Amino acid sequence: MTAPSVGSAARSAVELLAGSSVAAGSTLDVLGTRHAYVTFALLLCIGLYMMIANPNLVKKVIGLNLFQTAIFLLFIASAYVEGGSIPIVHSDGGGPYVSPLPHVIVLTAIVVGVSLTAVALALCIRIYDEYGTLRVDTLRELLREEGSLPAGPGLPGSESGRSGSESATGRERGERDD
Repeated sequence: MTAPSVGSAARSAVELLAGSSVAAGSTLDVLGTRHAYVTFALLLCIGLYMMIANPNLVKKVIGLNLFQTAIFLLFIASAYVEGGSIPIVHSDGGGPYVSPLPHVIVLTAIVVGVSLTAVALALCIRIYDEYGTLRVDTLRELLREEGSLPAGPGLPGSESGRSGSESATGRERGERDD
């Protein structure tokens, strides 16, 4: 048997793999020079993980703040202009100018983020005063017990076990006679 001829796509793949040490070196150089983007990615991932994985509401708020900070860093880092000057035009013309718009957007977003954090923490305080916990799973159980949340499918008290002709009476639904 003879070996099939190597096509141009396979040849370029082999060349790419042979030069992967060069590509890895240039990737590290890019990561070293673009440290703001690496920090952005880390903060974004940590903040998103905290919002999704933590059962504690205060930790979710902290994750939201990390996520917001990552977005702020992305806006500011992307607005950087090498050798840029302030956007005030003098009579001599000038060179590249830095756009003030990303900075203004970030300042506005910081104000919105601080107010969102204040409202979220105030809600956490009210929830803790009312229910005595800040864990999401415990809060769901407590709300189901008091009837504020419907029971989920397959959980005790769910209406999935009833037939279509049966329905809950007004008393079971919490309705009053008056």
